[in-house]
Amino acid sequence: MSLSTHALDTATGTPAVGLGYRLTDSAGAELASGVTDADGRGPDLARVEVVAGVYRLAFDTGGYHRAAGVPGFYPEAVVCFEVTDPAAHHHVPLILSPFGYSTYRGS
Repeated sequence: MSLSTHALDTATGTPAVGLGYRLTDSAGAELASGVTDADGRGPDLARVEVVAGVYRLAFDTGGYHRAAGVPGFYPEAVVCFEVTDPAAHHHVPLILSPFGYSTYRGS
């Protein structure tokens, strides 16, 4: 199974470059961490072998907005998701703005 993410900044209409993230399992053990690349993708997630279970992908939205000099409301965006089919690819995108965010199950 593979896991990926892609963060988009809707305030600028561009990928969210340099957005810190951390993946943990249901016990809180860190499985991966890093920052999004020039395309807003999380390359460090590709090396994680994910099995069935619950995971949390936490994005450092506060740090991202502070670095850009933009006030924001959410210091962190946490996406909690469950893997039920370990053979499938799981894409967990983040659509971000200073005062809101959303996500969906991508492909």
